[in-house]
Amino acid sequence: MSTPAAAIAEAPAFAPAATVLHTVSIDLGERSYPIVIGTGLLDDPATSAGLPRAATAAIVTNTVVAPLYLARLRATLQPHYARVLEVVLPDGEAHKDWPTLNRIFDALLAAGADRKTVLFALGGGVIGDMTGFAAACYMRGVPFVQVPTTLLAQVDSSVGGKTAINHPLGKNMIGAFYQPVRVVCDLATLATLPPREFAAGLAEVIKYGPIADVAFLDWVEANVQHLVARDAAALAHAVRRSCEIKAAVVGQDERESGLRAILNFGHTFGHAIEAGLGYGAWLHGEAVGCGMVMAAELSRRLGLVSPAWVARLERLVAAAGLPVRAPVLGSDNAARYLELMRVDKKAEGGEIRFVVVDEAGHALVRPAPDALVAEVIAARCAT
Repeated sequence: MSTPAAAIAEAPAFAPAATVLHTVSIDLGERSYPIVIGTGLLDDPATSAGLPRAATAAIVTNTVVAPLYLARLRATLQPHYARVLEVVLPDGEAHKDWPTLNRIFDALLAAGADRKTVLFALGGGVIGDMTGFAAACYMRGVPFVQVPTTLLAQVDSSVGGKTAINHPLGKNMIGAFYQPVRVVCDLATLATLPPREFAAGLAEVIKYGPIADVAFLDWVEANVQHLVARDAAALAHAVRRSCEIKAAVVGQDERESGLRAILNFGHTFGHAIEAGLGYGAWLHGEAVGCGMVMAAELSRRLGLVSPAWVARLERLVAAAGLPVRAPVLGSDNAARYLELMRVDKKAEGGEIRFVVVDEAGHALVRPAPDALVAEVIAARCAT
């Protein structure tokens, strides 16, 4: 996949007081916005300059992130807004649901927040998805800013405007496409991530190589230990290149009518793992990492990649600290996986569609016979 030059162009630094390393632009016409990548951004009021004017800002975060960063972001926003509300939600994928979403609406309505209120999503993918969905719905749409504090959110979920909550029968099945007005990736926040959360983010970094950029896959493979060690230069490059690739894809297919579906490499298997175990048992990135190995195995059985390529990806996923053997979800394991995958958003008319890859860094979405998928599940599940 080629990356349009417009999607990777560098823009001037936002604020001389902050260290802005890169700015990646998502080209969506009048809804275009920057992804600002750097250090010290969370503490610099200039990072929030130029956002939509409003009397009120509302920071949505969770009980884990709030003690670390809420006061700092609040101080950053106070020069720009007369009132800064705080909405602190419970942590975890298990709370990505209607009752928790309603807590955001309750807080906004109780405070009399108007349609110019700007929401700030301070946290990981769950907070970003829920805040974005709340912004899309509240008074039929208010602006919001993504301030991702996890690696997974910085390289994937905060970028592109997909917002949603989970349903017991499927992950991210209720939501909206709604773009932020800015994404602020402060790399310094990654230092506070627990190792398991950090590894989960590496799954989404790894994903971009097989689907779009073999050279990046080579780089990740060569630098995986630097990434695991949270080397600053390695992380800056990984976040930048991941955002460039996603920006290029989203700029061509915002609403996932075609090309954008390739970003779900590993997700069809991964979402089945999450739903089958119960949301939160495995982290999203853990399920995606294992799901990529399963999708690679399916690609092999479809004649697209060699056994050696599958083994290479499996080694990389394991080196990142992610599981490579899928869990057993029931006594009829294959049937349970297939049942869960039929409610995947890529399924059409009950036919499951998978993102598969070739060794040249190309991805496509296609169906596969149930019997072949069952072979993959049998081969790749823990015994």
